[in-house]
Amino acid sequence: MHCRSIERRRTARAVVSIQMEVTGVSESNVPFKFATRTISVSQHGGVILLEAPLPVGHRFALMNEFNNRKATCRVVSVRLHKDGKIHGAFELHCPEGNFWSMSFPAAGARPMKRVFVAKGVVR
Repeated sequence: MHCRSIERRRTARAVVSIQMEVTGVSESNVPFKFATRTISVSQHGGVILLEAPLPVGHRFALMNEFNNRKATCRVVSVRLHKDGKIHGAFELHCPEGNFWSMSFPAAGARPMKRVFVAKGVVR
């Protein structure tokens, strides 16, 4: 029997690398600031590379360097990737209309089917 759980997202995820600036205060009240990039994004959050693990539930500020928009975020999971880098999944606290400057499909939309067209064939 297969025991993998099905992960359901509110919106589709896009694999895209966007330069980000992360700022916040650690649990020991030490301010931090570092530059990073996204691994993937969705309308409600994303995954970034972290310099050091942050605890689940920790809040931080994120600035999208592409459009200079800022948002408050919350860490939802932290995982050590097989390449040794720390991936931090987060959700946007109050997702503004278009923090990523991208369009996402409506919630529950079915993925588009790929259509392959043979070269040189006219019908």
